Amino acid sequence: MSLASFKAASAGPAPSSTDPIKVMVVDDAVVVRGLVGRWISEETDMKLVASHRSGREAVADIAKVNPDVVILDIEMPDMDGITALPLIIQAKRDVMVLMASTLTRRNAEISLKCLSLGAADYVPKPETNAGVTTSPAFKREILDKVRALGRRRKISGRAFRAASPAGSPAAAAAPRVSSPSIAPQSVGFNDTGFKLRPMGTTIPKVLLIGSSTGGPQALTTVLKALGSFIDRVPVLITQHMPPTFTTILAEHAAKAAGRPAAEGRDGEPIQAGRIYVAPGGKHMVVRKTGGTNVIHLEDGPPINFCKPAVDPLFTSATQAWGAQTFGCVLTGMGHDGAHGAGDIVAAGGSVIAQDEATSVVWGMPGAVAQAGHACAVLPIDQIAPKIMRVFSGDRS
Repeated sequence: MSLASFKAASAGPAPSSTDPIKVMVVDDAVVVRGLVGRWISEETDMKLVASHRSGREAVADIAKVNPDVVILDIEMPDMDGITALPLIIQAKRDVMVLMASTLTRRNAEISLKCLSLGAADYVPKPETNAGVTTSPAFKREILDKVRALGRRRKISGRAFRAASPAGSPAAAAAPRVSSPSIAPQSVGFNDTGFKLRPMGTTIPKVLLIGSSTGGPQALTTVLKALGSFIDRVPVLITQHMPPTFTTILAEHAAKAAGRPAAEGRDGEPIQAGRIYVAPGGKHMVVRKTGGTNVIHLEDGPPINFCKPAVDPLFTSATQAWGAQTFGCVLTGMGHDGAHGAGDIVAAGGSVIAQDEATSVVWGMPGAVAQAGHACAVLPIDQIAPKIMRVFSGDRS
């Protein structure tokens, strides 16, 4: 399979025309509800099965209309999105929920909270109804995410909520997702034709992580497990997120790792023991200035439809650390990071990727594996232990 054809199928086979992705839209704004509903109805592989103005209406109707994906607004009268979310999941445990909110700090915090409660992803809405009607980027993001999440549910027969904290309503409602315990050296993907590369021969000095759909949950898992290991190396993260969201993501990263974390600042020296998150709306790259590796923020066009994008971080890091560069690609839609991963391994560094079973969408890590750039493809709970072994000199 070529990389181009893999990109088209990275979230699974497209549903047939007789088996469209069934979508419920829940938003109190009639303009938004009508417009998004029309966009869904115009797609040949999607079907609008319900449209509601409140979370209460959605909860009452969820079992009857049986959607694959629910687009759920956060701010609504009668019952808001965060209240409705666990009730929707409880009523239909295999549904994929896509949260929608405007770019305020409060809504960003609620959106990330919803991810921990079982939502699959989020999409930022323009601040005004006029902005919704005139934003092609918002339309594209809605349709792309509905398609990716709908395909994921159809091919797996379930939603993915393995990262929900124990004891939460989503954890109680969600099916268990078993990740087989596979020794790192045995993960060869021989049955599917993916060939793993040997680990680089040089001990790495920097950890780079790229992620998108499902990334916040996966990042929390990895950073929490790494903990004090981060004292030894700098960690640079690009997560596909808009401004405000990345600020809060950095705060969550600090809590998960127990180490300093913040959005990268232009000209900031890169130091071990710190976590740097690419700020929304900027590409974060590495430049060597006076013998010191520093953060540089670029305001160029989106790359792979993303800003920030993973590829420029990965590629620029190889120019600073060369063979001592280590990349990790976690769950995400699309193929961002695959080109940069190729640059890392070409420089003598190493890349690992999250496996399909534990990814919300196996687009980005799947593209890395398909391109032959991965040294290991692992379940999310095995990624941090693998990183620590490699940085300790274990090449097995």
